[in-house]
Amino acid sequence: MSVRTLPWRVETRTKASTLFAAFAALAIVAGLAAPFFVPRAALQDLFFILTMLVMAQSWNLLAGYAGLVSVGQQAFVGLGAYAMFAGVILLGLDPLAGILLGGIAAALLAVPTGYFVFRLNGAYFAIGTWVTAEIVRLLLAQWKALGGGTGMSLPTDATRGMLGVGLVRDLFGFRAAQAVDVVCYWLALALAVATIALAYRLLRSRHGLALAAVRDNQDAARAVGVDARRLKVVVYLGTALITGLAGGLVYVQTARISPDAAFSVTDWTAYVIFIVVIGGIGTIEGPIVGVIVFFILQNLLADFGSVYLLVLGAVGIAVMLIAPRGLWGLFADRTGIQLLPVRRNLRGGTIAN
Repeated sequence: MSVRTLPWRVETRTKASTLFAAFAALAIVAGLAAPFFVPRAALQDLFFILTMLVMAQSWNLLAGYAGLVSVGQQAFVGLGAYAMFAGVILLGLDPLAGILLGGIAAALLAVPTGYFVFRLNGAYFAIGTWVTAEIVRLLLAQWKALGGGTGMSLPTDATRGMLGVGLVRDLFGFRAAQAVDVVCYWLALALAVATIALAYRLLRSRHGLALAAVRDNQDAARAVGVDARRLKVVVYLGTALITGLAGGLVYVQTARISPDAAFSVTDWTAYVIFIVVIGGIGTIEGPIVGVIVFFILQNLLADFGSVYLLVLGAVGIAVMLIAPRGLWGLFADRTGIQLLPVRRNLRGGTIAN
């Protein structure tokens, strides 16, 4: 019997992840082609799913990996939307540039607010983020140039003149309003793919390993040289930027804004938390599963009024009791399948022939 020694190596890829990568590529191609095959109402549904997925992935990165449970993400959605409106109406920017301005404004807001909320821990951090969001909402509600407390609408010429809309209209024969929906949908698809790709790349890097160490045991991570505070600040700023971009994009598509809608804790934080919790917090696949379940429940229960929220709450509680790691966590534990694996496996060593 001979003994052979193989070099040790760290692997994260699995057979399932390789197959999923091919499936994901096909899904992206199908997503790009969707405007040519699905009705406008279905395209708007897909836009909703993609933008909620972006916000869910951002919150999941913040809470599931950095351990920062925020209930004030609506601050970045609302500010991103209002910055986009200000850029278009007051500065004469193209709405696409306004979306970028919204993301930058949200990231800039995260700097002073982060200085405040990072002095808090646990439930106090969560309450601090919510209070910050309320302060921003009250301040922007006084901005008379953008409608004050009642809000305002984007000029039709601004949205229909957005970069790319005329090209889509002329090349593919869409009506002007439909062309706006197509461009917004493609932007949402690009933002969703970029968010997932960036999160996956981060979590597979050494910074991701450090982030997981901070989440699991911050004191132990600091003992081995991990700068926990710096990592959390970077994640907080990054998720603010992404959430601000999503907020700006949502309100380009809706073309109507008001403080209560833009800073709705239910629409932009409670629903996002629900998506992440039922899908599986601390996994990239979880928010994907969660947003699909949320969309199905929303459509099934849309005609039941307040019962809709009661059912969502009951479903959330049931999932947390039966599957504390969410639906995807339960599936992964039972099957061992990881479509977007970030766990590191050590391979190699001595084998006998």
